[in-house]
Amino acid sequence: VAHLRAIYLKILGMTVVLLICAMWICFSVYWGSLGETTQHVPNLKGLVINRDGADGVLGQAILAAFEANSRGEGVAPNAHLTWVVTDPSSLPTSDDVAHAVVEEHAWAAVVVNSAATSLLTSARASGNSSYDPRTAITFYYNQGRNEIAANSFIVPYTTALLQSTLTSFNAKFNSEFFTALASDASQMSQQALAAVIQAPLTVSQPFSYEPVNLRPYTKTAAQAVLLVGQIYITIFAFVITMTHDFARGIISPFLRFSSYARMRLFVPLVLYIPVSFSYAMVNLPFKLTFDAKYSYAGGFFLFWVFVYIGMAGLGLAKEAMITLLTPRFVAYFLIALIIFNVSVASVPIALQPSFYRYGYGFPVFNLAEAIRTIIFNTKSKLGLNAGVLLAWVVLSMVTVPLFTWIIRRKDEQDARKAVEEAKAVVA
Repeated sequence: VAHLRAIYLKILGMTVVLLICAMWICFSVYWGSLGETTQHVPNLKGLVINRDGADGVLGQAILAAFEANSRGEGVAPNAHLTWVVTDPSSLPTSDDVAHAVVEEHAWAAVVVNSAATSLLTSARASGNSSYDPRTAITFYYNQGRNEIAANSFIVPYTTALLQSTLTSFNAKFNSEFFTALASDASQMSQQALAAVIQAPLTVSQPFSYEPVNLRPYTKTAAQAVLLVGQIYITIFAFVITMTHDFARGIISPFLRFSSYARMRLFVPLVLYIPVSFSYAMVNLPFKLTFDAKYSYAGGFFLFWVFVYIGMAGLGLAKEAMITLLTPRFVAYFLIALIIFNVSVASVPIALQPSFYRYGYGFPVFNLAEAIRTIIFNTKSKLGLNAGVLLAWVVLSMVTVPLFTWIIRRKDEQDARKAVEEAKAVVA
């Protein structure tokens, strides 16, 4: 019994050691993906556009404030976006600006609208009570591109900058206006004061801004399919891998290599069809916006197709690795596969160290991008996303038969060697 106890303890001890090694390697990657996001906020580019004209003092003040902010003046280290002053003629209309943000030329855009200063001056002079201070500046952002970047950095940092700048500028602008009125005792001054009384917003809040969320993150249930659901997809595919490994052992001794290799490739691909379709169907009661870009039916079908390709890419990778690692150790590959994929899917890669750029070629990142396009109508990279996912499938379609051939050849060599040794003993 003593020797069996030793084997028992050795197995448990090695499991603990392997888990600790996997923990330090994989968890370090995941923790690292989140630990330095605030240091990389300047990697987020924003556009600032002044349409206020050469004499517009508001536009000049906003440009100066945003250029200073880009240099990190007046804020904590790295607590700012990088703002690029853009010629209004390059994006002549509001639709052009919105298109640039949606198409990911920038993470945000702040536009001082046409003749903003002169419109306020005219409203004060005429007593225009319908004047709306929010028409002065428009702040565009794209929450659907990444809700964490938008909610944690882009919106709070930009609104704080706009509010502080406008508070200071409005106070100064009002002070100059009332100083001019006080120094002028003429009838025109009295008329100007009467006009201001009719349009109180022109002095209580001369200039303000309007935020425009071009692609709202409309469904919190989307978080399930963008990140956590993809972990489930990986686990479901792992269950299929383990079950198939056990089941095929029953008939594999009676199959030629070519038949066995085809079975290993195509049986999982068939099994992924009902599983991925069921996963897609689960989302229907929670009313994900499959009609954001396409028709509801078309968006749902496209969603299912991408889920299937993603499951195939992740599942066949495990099908290949179980050949080398065997069922005893393939779970450690599952841990690495999940963590290395999830690490690049929660926050934008732009907010992570350069090491995480590997994510552009990983399944979960590309599947998440495709899903965002379908349910939020963000920039379409569906061709690129499908290409990366299919590349993983194709890679596994090469490695599965290759690894199978290597292991089967090794097993055959070991069997022949055992037979020869047995014969030598008998002789």
